[in-house]
Parts: sequence; C-alpha cells; structure tokens
Amino acid sequence: MIDVSAASARTIEVAPEIEQSTESREHVSFDRPWLVIVWNDPINLMSYVTFVFQKLFGYSLEKATKLMRDVHEKGRAVVATGTRERAELDVARLHRHGLWATMEQSG
Repeated sequence: MIDVSAASARTIEVAPEIEQSTESREHVSFDRPWLVIVWNDPINLMSYVTFVFQKLFGYSLEKATKLMRDVHEKGRAVVATGTRERAELDVARLHRHGLWATMEQSG
C-alpha cells in the first residue's frame, strides 16, 4: 500500500536536458481530417473497383467511376475523409474487398 501523504509530499524534478522545446515536439492537429487513399494495383478490374466504391461509400456510378479513373490514371485517389476512427474502418473495409488502401492526416 502506498502512503499517500508521503507520496504527495515528494516533488519530481525533470532534468533540463530531458525537457523538449515546443519547436522540437511533433505537432499533431486533432481538427484536421484523415484521408482514405486507394492505390492503383495490377489485380483488380476497373469495374470491380467502381462497384466497391458504390457499395462501401454509397457513391453514384458517376462519382465512383471518376474516383476509379483517378486511381487508374493518377495512381491513387482520396475516396473518403473523416475522423481517424472512421478512416481506419474504411481502410479495413477496402482491404476486405481486396483493394490497396492507406490513410493519412490531411496537410
């Protein structure tokens, strides 16, 4: 059992060389959305990729086709944005459908 009175009486000092300046800390913004990116691959048919975009995201045929074309012609397309948790879910769903997907925080 810890003696609370003894523990609260102690002060902890951090050596100055251990403290980091605010400039050297990595800045992470919690208000920037996460991007779900689908990458081109040599395996999936264009029609299948279009179908997956419609099925998973509810996109119209036109929007799904445009995104598929971006994947095919540009090598990648951002297919969704949102919270980190939502992006993780979307990436996992895309993987289950055989597509190569990653996520990154918007810059």
